[in-house]
Amino acid sequence: MANRVRRVATGWEPQLTISVDGVVSPHTMLELVEAFYAMAPPTHLKLRDGIMTGTLEALTSGHADLAIGVSAQGSNVAGLQQGPLGDLLFIYVVAPHHPLASVPEPITDATLLQHRAVAVADSASRGGATMGLLGGQDVLTVDTMQAKVQVQLRGLGGGFLPEPMVRPYLEAGRLVARRVARPERSIRMHYAWGGPGFTAPGRALQWWLTQLQSPATRRALLENHHHF
Repeated sequence: MANRVRRVATGWEPQLTISVDGVVSPHTMLELVEAFYAMAPPTHLKLRDGIMTGTLEALTSGHADLAIGVSAQGSNVAGLQQGPLGDLLFIYVVAPHHPLASVPEPITDATLLQHRAVAVADSASRGGATMGLLGGQDVLTVDTMQAKVQVQLRGLGGGFLPEPMVRPYLEAGRLVARRVARPERSIRMHYAWGGPGFTAPGRALQWWLTQLQSPATRRALLENHHHF
């Protein structure tokens, strides 16, 4: 306990929990973690996965101190603060051997309805959002964006995925982008912190917020996928 009190007195939080959405580049996140640890901070870092509204819910429910990759608006939450990450384009993709790879474009909802959709389950504890699903459509639901990519690579269904995440597969011919009749979806992503009872950031949170002010860092968090 004495050690914990001493750490708090220095301005460093004993623990910092970051909720990271599945659309965020894990490579860039780990680069930031590496830079954070290079300072030898006394703060224990915890990363937790989030999907859609669940990413923000982790913050507003008190289970995280920072949420990266927030698409839901939390303006009705007292004390919540947000910063922009950038716009993320979602495109409809299927494997080249999938039946929808060869039908005429734009593909109508009536045609999509005849084929299985692949969805990622919202990580919110109750309710949650859905994206791009049609009523009555057969749906295969997975827990992560990475699993959704793998399912679609196998031709087990189609669906919308972030363009930066699938770009290498498109270039390699392992996925095919298809134009659909419904409007293109571009989602403005944010990062968020604060909430009820929040006063001022400790030194660990302040370090992360400073990194997130960099346009290059924000862009890399959304774009820098498949860095081997």
